[in-house]
Amino acid sequence: MKGRRDDLLPPTSLRVGRGELLLVTAERQDQRTALALTISGRMKPTGGRMSWDANERTKSLRLSSALVDSPNVNEPEQHLSVRDLVTEDLALIPRRYRGALLSKPWLKVNSFEDIADLWTEQLAPDRRIELLTALALANPHTDLLVVDSPTGTVPTLRTGSRGWKSWRTTPAGRSPSSSPLLPSRQRGRDRPP
Repeated sequence: MKGRRDDLLPPTSLRVGRGELLLVTAERQDQRTALALTISGRMKPTGGRMSWDANERTKSLRLSSALVDSPNVNEPEQHLSVRDLVTEDLALIPRRYRGALLSKPWLKVNSFEDIADLWTEQLAPDRRIELLTALALANPHTDLLVVDSPTGTVPTLRTGSRGWKSWRTTPAGRSPSSSPLLPSRQRGRDRPP
């Protein structure tokens, strides 16, 4: 990925399949964000190729991915309450999938009632990533989550977990001790990774 003057991102190669968790690190924040924007289809690489589900179209990648908590890109604004953040994020989901724009039922169903009245800046890092990830997965077309620079911990799930309820914290920059599986988003279709 070329920057204005120098390479923004050095040549990078990675592979991840559906249901896998891959931790990728970079030395600088701008490199991590450039990689997150590229992997989620928000930025085109200068060279090389990318694909998701054997499709190399950037638009396809963008529509099936969600960028979570990217600094200076889509991190929650500090002046928002959790309730307002949920309302705003639900409004971005296509109408036929989201139902009414009411945050209260969504917060209850997804077990976030305990933090509904907090400001986003008051959230513990694990709970913040859990909330933002659940909001990203509220769109049924989201098959790929790209979390940019989580603060302090990396979220993982127990194998076989049905939702985002069981978190195990791992210091940022270290890979988890096991390879946890993320919930399948196949929606009744058998799709290869």
